[in-house]
Amino acid sequence: MASSRSLRGIPLQVAAVCYRKRGDEVEFLLVNTNGGKWTFPKGSTEPRLSHSQAAEHEAIEEAGAVGVIEPHHFHLYLHSKGVFWQPGGVREFVVKAFLLEVNELRPPLEEVRRPAWFTAEDAKRKLAKGREVKYARELEAVIDRALARIKFRGQMITSPRTGARRQAWA
Repeated sequence: MASSRSLRGIPLQVAAVCYRKRGDEVEFLLVNTNGGKWTFPKGSTEPRLSHSQAAEHEAIEEAGAVGVIEPHHFHLYLHSKGVFWQPGGVREFVVKAFLLEVNELRPPLEEVRRPAWFTAEDAKRKLAKGREVKYARELEAVIDRALARIKFRGQMITSPRTGARRQAWA
């Protein structure tokens, strides 16, 4: 894996916040970590790829998720690896989160990840389990920001002058 570039001394990673719409409901695709926690498909940046392309690559590799990724991140969050009570402690990362609307699921290249779909509230609970409160809140904010962005993208705008309707895009 390529080394992460850093942001003010904190290593940088990218995440694909994979989602699908089921009627009015939005579901999020999470994957297992090596430690058994749930997370978004994420990993290091790669010099030959844009950050969104690197996040898209992680989605395919870890979750088998194929779809349309936004070219710009919608959120930055702080993520940790490790735990305070073990040697080495916690290592923090700044993560750029990119929305990826999933069109197709394939078997993930990393079979141990076991991707699964969750409602927003269930995703928040899964992401919080086994994490320090600080990091659980960071991940909850990712879900909240993603929902707001998805809702904003899906709104239709009516022109007051012509009455024509068009899709609103951020």
